[in-house]
Amino acid sequence: MKLYFNINFDTKFGEKMILQVTDEKAEIREYVLNYTGANTWTFELDHYSKSISYRYILKNQSDNILDEEYSAHYLNFPNNFKEFRIYDVWNLKNFPENYLHNKILENTLTPFKQEKVSILKKHTHLFRLEAPLFNKNWRIVLMGNVDGLQNWNAETALKMHQTDFGIWEIAAEILVDYPFQYKYSILDETTGKIIAMETGNNRWSAANKEESLLHIKADHFFRFGIKELYHAAGVAVPVFALRSENGFGVGEFSDLKLLGDWAKESKLSMIQILPINDTTANYTWTDSYPYAAISVYALHPQYLSLEKLDFKLDSKSEAKYLKEKVDLNNCELIDYEQVMSSKWSYLKIIFKEHKSQILKEKNFKNFIKENESWLFPYAAFCLLRDKYKTPNFNDWKTHKKYIAGKINVMFAEKHKEFETVMLHCWVQFQLHLQLSEARDYLHDLGISIKGDLPIGIYRYSVEAWAEPELFGMDFQAGAPPDNFSELGQNWEFPTYNWEVMKQDNFAWWKKRFKALEQYFDAMRIDHILGFFRIWRMPMSATQGILGYFYPAVPVRMEEFGARNIPFNFDRYCKPFINEDILWKYFGDSKTEVAEHFMNNHFNGNYTFKEEFDTQRKLKDYFVENPQDWKEEKLFRLCANVLFLQEERDGDYVYHPRFNVHKTDSYRYLNDWEKQQIYNLYIDYFFKRQYGLWYKSGMEKLPPILNSTNMLICAEDLGLVPDCVPQVMDRLGLVALKVQRMPSDNVPFYNPKYAGYLNVVTASSHDSSTLRQWWHEDRELTQKYFNNQLNQYGTAPWDLTADLAEIIMKQHLYNDSMLAIFPIQEFFALESKLTNPKMDNERINQPDVFPHYWRYRMHLSLENLVREKDFSAKIASWIVDSKRS
Repeated sequence: MKLYFNINFDTKFGEKMILQVTDEKAEIREYVLNYTGANTWTFELDHYSKSISYRYILKNQSDNILDEEYSAHYLNFPNNFKEFRIYDVWNLKNFPENYLHNKILENTLTPFKQEKVSILKKHTHLFRLEAPLFNKNWRIVLMGNVDGLQNWNAETALKMHQTDFGIWEIAAEILVDYPFQYKYSILDETTGKIIAMETGNNRWSAANKEESLLHIKADHFFRFGIKELYHAAGVAVPVFALRSENGFGVGEFSDLKLLGDWAKESKLSMIQILPINDTTANYTWTDSYPYAAISVYALHPQYLSLEKLDFKLDSKSEAKYLKEKVDLNNCELIDYEQVMSSKWSYLKIIFKEHKSQILKEKNFKNFIKENESWLFPYAAFCLLRDKYKTPNFNDWKTHKKYIAGKINVMFAEKHKEFETVMLHCWVQFQLHLQLSEARDYLHDLGISIKGDLPIGIYRYSVEAWAEPELFGMDFQAGAPPDNFSELGQNWEFPTYNWEVMKQDNFAWWKKRFKALEQYFDAMRIDHILGFFRIWRMPMSATQGILGYFYPAVPVRMEEFGARNIPFNFDRYCKPFINEDILWKYFGDSKTEVAEHFMNNHFNGNYTFKEEFDTQRKLKDYFVENPQDWKEEKLFRLCANVLFLQEERDGDYVYHPRFNVHKTDSYRYLNDWEKQQIYNLYIDYFFKRQYGLWYKSGMEKLPPILNSTNMLICAEDLGLVPDCVPQVMDRLGLVALKVQRMPSDNVPFYNPKYAGYLNVVTASSHDSSTLRQWWHEDRELTQKYFNNQLNQYGTAPWDLTADLAEIIMKQHLYNDSMLAIFPIQEFFALESKLTNPKMDNERINQPDVFPHYWRYRMHLSLENLVREKDFSAKIASWIVDSKRS
């Protein structure tokens, strides 16, 4: 079989176009195309399969990749032709229809009936188009300026066949000997009317006069107008925050079905949740942090409904359970410790009572077999965590290092730990069943589920234990200062060893995405900036302010010299402390503090004593000697440095401290020195890194993103370098727009300017609620009231329901793909539904770490579903804004 490839692509002298073909055995072959003039590249290939997967790559004379496609081309060939001339278009990823191959479309079209395209020997052209139509009653049709394409007659336009999700094909006999024009349109089959013709100029095709050859016009994507694209609205709520009348003090996976009932009534088509992986490390409230999972695969036992298990409690245990359930479900906020303690006690009782039946169950055995690679390490980790009373595997008496052979023996039936590890396996099986049931229920309602993927892993997690080579265990990850946190964030997670991950093409990430794909249709990647660079701190730091970017182009000693900066390690890299600074921080207590924590050099300057010279040492001291007023100020004083030192390849390099020009140390430099250091700071943070970070992002993200069919949305907040939106645009990633966190130098973001590839929202789980925010800065609130909400006069003291309605409508009526609102914003729309204890609605405070994540809805889901007028009001806005 002969394939004749043709692609039009503008290149420069010395550049070459490569055709990269992947065969059925996943083996890759590359061919250099021939340049035939007029930006046209061609290649003739002998091919022996009825299908093909390929992509194009642009290289220079040195074989360096200059540009490449990140989505492959797929074609199937009919049996009655032996030669095919393929006319391709370079497959950019940054088209609005990038969500084509995702689960949302598949769910919308389920049950999907694959249509066959009839290709006869008389046909001259096969037209293939990728067009995601989320309305089941719509169909792509084709017409053009020749007889074979109905001479632009809309009433007889050729109806194309959907041969796969969003893939449309039609064969035509076009008997002309000159180039012809055509276009695709959308037909509403319920009315028989064409509702939209694709935008842009007419498409062109060459004539085909060869009987034994078929022309394939692989046109890729329908050129949508904004009205025909997928738009949706949704609600964001952590699973733990769901309250049901039959709950156990915390939301459970089964509660998602009740939430789905309300969302369906309100015409919302997406539910967004926070991470749901197991975070059980210490069995205390600190485990409530959902971004510190002990496993990136295991689900959290708190979300398991005991009453929906196949096995029941004995009568005595059930009576105790029912009493506890009432007490816990009456709590305004989550009592994490009690919920977890009680659930585990009852799970152990059930498992022990019905162990023989459970272990024989066929579906349970299949689950273990299919998930053994992560389930065995997880179950063993839980056993050892509980045995040694710590998740810190460095402190365990046995199995400090993970050795598969020594762990797998625990799962032999005669092993003394067999029952314990199987309990953890069974709990994961039951969680999988209950989440899968909720997923199917929501899909039947036409509702998609959007999950949340944390950027980091917990330092004492299964992955850190079993695969330590993948992580930088000697460092901590976090975020630089931003609107959420003046001192930055220290998540205490290890960093990633990207060089090791790259060796198997990021297989660890691909497996992680595949696991999430079981349950989710869309995914929010937390802190997408981490794929470009991470903010990392040495273990000696406790605050994010003492971090620096990695990877980064650092400052080397010779650069200080070139800039005539008189570098002095003690002055630049150690906290600068003098009499004035001590007075500023401690006032009348400065002598007491200095004598205890510092060395007095009797020249007006001080240094920390060795036992207190890092934030970590200070923190350890104050654990034993609590003095909050001293602790915070000493931490800040410890961060009063100009540069951070890093050892790299046996040498030392330096990174300017974030906001170096705002430090007290900087204040005591002379004016010339200040200017030189400030210039260096600006260059480091806002100029020199972008090429490195662009390359870093483009190296990791394409292979990872191509491994999943979920819609990927990126949380791109914070200090965002210019290269990040460039890469996101290149890869078609959906960006997040939080109104009070604008990327431009404006007080708040106006959602009417949102482009299609955006998720718009007024708040996030990391921010205060709208009602709280209204009180935080009255001057800003007044500006928002007058300029954004277009209201006159003085802003009311509280956010009123009518103002909350204006805010929500401004987020609904725009071009963004998704408008998703925290459930607290919905409650703000109706005065009778608002929580009288406003501060109870805050989910997280990023500048307080660790923070107790304990928010619960104050209304039950059952009561919310009963609010028919409320749901109808929201539904009317969703329909009117074309998001239903």
